[in-house]
This record gives sequence, C-alpha cells and structure tokens, in this order.
Amino acid sequence: MNAEQKIIVPLDVANITDAIALIEKLPQVSFWKVGLELFTSTGPQILQELKSRQKRIFLDLKFHDIPNTVAGACRAAAGYGVDLLTIHATAGRDALKAATEAVQTGAAQAGVEPPKLIAITVLTSISCRQLAFDLKIPLELPEYALEMALMAQEAGLDGAVCSPQEVAQLRDSCGNEFLLVCPGVRPTWAEKGDQKRSLTPSQALQAGANYLVIGRPVTAAAEPELAWKQICEELATVA
Repeated sequence: MNAEQKIIVPLDVANITDAIALIEKLPQVSFWKVGLELFTSTGPQILQELKSRQKRIFLDLKFHDIPNTVAGACRAAAGYGVDLLTIHATAGRDALKAATEAVQTGAAQAGVEPPKLIAITVLTSISCRQLAFDLKIPLELPEYALEMALMAQEAGLDGAVCSPQEVAQLRDSCGNEFLLVCPGVRPTWAEKGDQKRSLTPSQALQAGANYLVIGRPVTAAAEPELAWKQICEELATVA
C-alpha cells in the first residue's frame, strides 16, 4: 500500500453539492471519510456518490447507545458496503460484541463485504486535563486509551481510532493485525486547530498507524491539490 492509500480525507462539509465539489477538486484521493454532519444532511446519497466513483469509504458515525440499538445501527450501516465503521468503545463490552455480530449479518443480507469495525478510544480533541477533571476518569490518558482498545480487541473488533501519540503503545500491545486509524494528524506547516494530541503524518506512520485522517491541512488549504501532493511526497519515504 502506497502513501496515498493510507490517507483518509474527511468530507467535513454541510451538503451534497459541497461534497461533490471537494471530491472533484481532489480526484487523487481514494479514501474519504463521511461523518455525522454530512451523513445527517444527505443520508446514503453521499455513499452512493462515492461508490459510483470507486472510492473507499470511512463511515465515521461513532455509534454510542445500548447494545440492541447499536446492533441495529451497525446492521443497517454494514449494508451500505462501506470500508470502515466506528463505534465508541465506551458503549461497553456488550455493545461492542453486539456490533461485531451485527456488521456481519448486515453485510451478508446486503451481499457486500462487511466493513472493518473500529472503536473510538478517546476523541483527539480531549486533553489529559479534560479526561481527569471533566470526565472524572482516574487513569492517565494513554492508559485509558489502551484499556479501551484492548476491550475492543477482546470483543472482536478489527481495530481502533486513537491519537498519534497513543499509536505506538497500542501497536505494541494489540499486535500487527489490529487496525489503527489516527485522526489529529498535522504536518509541520499546518495549524493544529482543536487537535490536542497530534503528530506529523510521517511520525504517525512510523509509530505504527495504518491510516491517517488528514482534513483541514488539505481541505482548508488555499490550494488543496498542492497540499495533498506535499503530504504524499513527505510520506513517500515512510510508507
């Protein structure tokens, strides 16, 4: 897999028109992330649009509910034929197990390949201080992220989403087959924005990430095509 295939670009726009415009502006991108805002706005229409262009899809809806509801949502989402699907690890072990079974059922019913189900460990916008003082979690953030990833792995999930700063520890503990997806990746020339626990793309890959989610450094750049090319060139020696 080359460097370009390891980068997922978020379609963080409000409607289908803006999404198509961004897709057409960056034809080199093969893997797109569809999140809550766009999916709520367009529903499966955006997924159909991406599939018609032979793009890979990360459906990042971060399901978090009781096991029965999570299972139903995962069963439905698996039928879209997406490549990656997310659930919050904090939904709990029972919900995680129900979700793993549901994606298989949903994909089989639709006659498509099941998505890789990955768990959100700790949102990359959460700092160590917020974890301790706002969420009252009595563990250090890296330890808590690891515990969430290990629970997800034990429940049968395919991988986890974590910040680049936790990826090396998760790779060591969860092994090479466990998929690790890292948002919050920022090149040295880009602003960090609301990302609290960031590394550069090359650092994240070297630490053990399988995929990097890189949004605003590309999509908000004055010339997105040039920003994309620059990131790919920086990663070429690492991938």
